[in-house]
Amino acid sequence: MKFYTSSTLLSIALAASLPALAAPTPSMEEMWKLIQEQQKVLEQQKQEISRLKNTAQTNEEKIEATTTALEESDKSYGKAKEWFNKTTIGGYGELHYNNLDNKLDVGNDKKEIDLHRFVLFFGHEFNDDLRFFSELEIEHDVAGDGKNGEVEVEQAYVEYDFNDNHSGKAGVFLMPFGIINETHEPPAFYGTERNPVEKNIIPATWWEGGLGISSHFENGLSTDVALTSGLYLTAGKDFKIRNGRQKVSEAKADSGALSGRIKYTGITGLELSLSAYYQDDYNQGKTSSSDSLTGFESHAIYALNNFTVKALYASWDLDGNDAKIIGADTQKGWYIEPSYKFNDKWGIFARYNKWDNAAGNSTDSEYTQTDFGVNYWLDEDVVLKADYQNQDAPDGKDEFDGLNLGVGYQF
Repeated sequence: MKFYTSSTLLSIALAASLPALAAPTPSMEEMWKLIQEQQKVLEQQKQEISRLKNTAQTNEEKIEATTTALEESDKSYGKAKEWFNKTTIGGYGELHYNNLDNKLDVGNDKKEIDLHRFVLFFGHEFNDDLRFFSELEIEHDVAGDGKNGEVEVEQAYVEYDFNDNHSGKAGVFLMPFGIINETHEPPAFYGTERNPVEKNIIPATWWEGGLGISSHFENGLSTDVALTSGLYLTAGKDFKIRNGRQKVSEAKADSGALSGRIKYTGITGLELSLSAYYQDDYNQGKTSSSDSLTGFESHAIYALNNFTVKALYASWDLDGNDAKIIGADTQKGWYIEPSYKFNDKWGIFARYNKWDNAAGNSTDSEYTQTDFGVNYWLDEDVVLKADYQNQDAPDGKDEFDGLNLGVGYQF
């Protein structure tokens, strides 16, 4: 800002008075008063300019601070967005209604409604080659002391891709055995309940803790090898395979297990699979003997247009006299299931099942069951189910015939 001297101000005052030459010449006192008023105005202008400069500087600082805050916020949002894009959440569930009559005179009927499963998936991709996957399940709606339900972690593992064809995983994961053990979401199979052969013989759902390696090849072959925790079978559990699952819950680990699978999908619509399992001591060191366990499973799936047929066979061989005495040294089962899907909504099926958890002696211990029914998909991920079962059980055992209804979903 430029400031003026008193003489200059006097010249300005005189120039301003030229138009009024005709007026009387002001006295020195009046001129001094006029100069003081002009100086006062100029001082006010100087103060206003100073205030505006300070205000502009303050606003500039505020703008700069706001810009910095927005940049930091954008960075945080970017990190959150990246995490969100690499994290997946999913799940599935199924509600069942069973109206089954027990043909055993002293047995109880099964007439109940049950939220059989409620499952949530959580996964995260750390980078292109490393990821995490987990599965948390609540069975029968309510868990706790004296309740019917359970809370279970069926899967919790990290997986790493060595290259395009080979990957490894470590943690808790589903065993490479059977058809529904790894793929058991309700819209993926027929029937309200999972088939009894894979339930009692495989035994689905079956998971262990350990290490696994998977390989996939362009000709349609794939292999899986796993070194895991093992089953724990005792006379108190009738040596039944399903009763030997430890579910990686403070599991006895005196004896681990080795399992493997080879699968072929090189022809459109065809899947062929063979799995094997070996454990050197299913007693987990709790008896003086070291009794080994060997299991095999094979299945075929063939789909042609809307028609599909599934066939599966599984068997177990147990060493040891205790298992042999009750015939549990041999356990086996098989089923065949044809199905036909009319369109995206409707499908029908029939299934014949046969299984025996004490097939090692001549005692009648074999079950057979025939199922037939319908699936209706409200959406590819939501299904309504209805089926009828007819069961033939060994003498003196519960034998259930009747209707099953269900609703299932996945997301």
